Amino acid sequence: MNKSAQITAAVTTLGCKVNQYESAAFISRLRALGVRIVPFSQAADIYIINSCAVTGKAGAQSRQMIRRARRANPEARIIATGCYTQVETARVREIAGDNVCLVGNDQKHLLVDIALGSERRGSEVLPDIGLQRRICSLPVRRFAGRARAYLKVEDGCNNFCTYCIVPYTRGRVRSLPLSEVLRQTAVFAGEGYRELVITGIHVGHYGRDLRPASSFTGLVRELEAAEHDLRYRISSLEPGELDDELLEFLAASRCFMPHFHLPLQSGDPLILRRMRRRYTVEDFRHVVRNIQRLMPEAAIGLDTVVGFPGEDEEMFRHTCELIADLPITYLHVFPYSRRPGTAAAEMPDQVPAAVKQERAAILRSLGREKRIEFYRRQLGRTHRVLAENSGNRFRLMKGFSENYVPIYFKAPAAAANTVLEVEAREVRGEGVLGVIA
Repeated sequence: MNKSAQITAAVTTLGCKVNQYESAAFISRLRALGVRIVPFSQAADIYIINSCAVTGKAGAQSRQMIRRARRANPEARIIATGCYTQVETARVREIAGDNVCLVGNDQKHLLVDIALGSERRGSEVLPDIGLQRRICSLPVRRFAGRARAYLKVEDGCNNFCTYCIVPYTRGRVRSLPLSEVLRQTAVFAGEGYRELVITGIHVGHYGRDLRPASSFTGLVRELEAAEHDLRYRISSLEPGELDDELLEFLAASRCFMPHFHLPLQSGDPLILRRMRRRYTVEDFRHVVRNIQRLMPEAAIGLDTVVGFPGEDEEMFRHTCELIADLPITYLHVFPYSRRPGTAAAEMPDQVPAAVKQERAAILRSLGREKRIEFYRRQLGRTHRVLAENSGNRFRLMKGFSENYVPIYFKAPAAAANTVLEVEAREVRGEGVLGVIA
């Protein structure tokens, strides 16, 4: 690198909240070392692509960003990391050329030092991630342009669901020691953040690998006891991890928001077994009803996969009927994506793409109906809203209520990053209009 001028770096992130947290760590360290961060569309000395492989589309986007970096500055150093890099090493090297360095998901703590190293030729830092037993320590100072920050507490997954490539790209469950979780939480509180989203690949298994062993319930109790002026959300939990002890604690908590995100994936018993999911339809129904009993106005979001191998019209109908019957708030719908190396990729009766898209459209329509129904129930009520920004089509301040309703309202720019009491007045499109109470 040319040391006579300030080095510039551009970072792009695809995929999940964990990737976004890790990219924020790269940016925090680069800035601390005097590197200037520029938009990915501009010429830079270093390009960092934090890739995703959870779907075929995400893989294609990862390849696209690598090509874009090469076009923007053929002499730049390209650092490719993330899940797509982990499983498609040869393809990434072929696309990126000689100036690329491939950094494995479990080596991201070394990424900035590698990026700033003097060695120009391509290299790889990709040990077998399945053998890794310690999580990368990646401290973050700021999330640029965000009122909410992500708090990564765990990496990896042990479940090996038949459709999912993530255990092959992220390795086994590895938890951040509680002392480091609390230290990072204190940093975010000191930086003025008002809300943290607890995230990981399988956060419900937090602490099981630590010695002495801990638990996710123990973690949330410690965060509450820390007494920062923070609101917390949980990114996602498996249905079986929301036991009575955890639910009752969250229902009584002053700082954990009444907002849950659960991976349903399918409402058909046979498909759930083929997916190797660890709950039944009745288990799932019980968990959702239990949430509703303890927190009647909680937001409950679901992940669903349509078009899994062997899914016929009746099986899809079972999913639709289950969702229609449950008090859920919104849906994330994913057409099944065949991932090489997973068990489902070799299953017979792969569903045609057109059928998957048709079923996805039906579920998304059902999701919109559920969301609007939930928003209408909030009208006339006063909500505690974290004001985030005014950069939206309504030209109003936007924020999220405790139960994750996006509310738009008039407020001065200085109100950003404060919690305000806002009365919900009208459902408008994808959000709710309100007024400061």
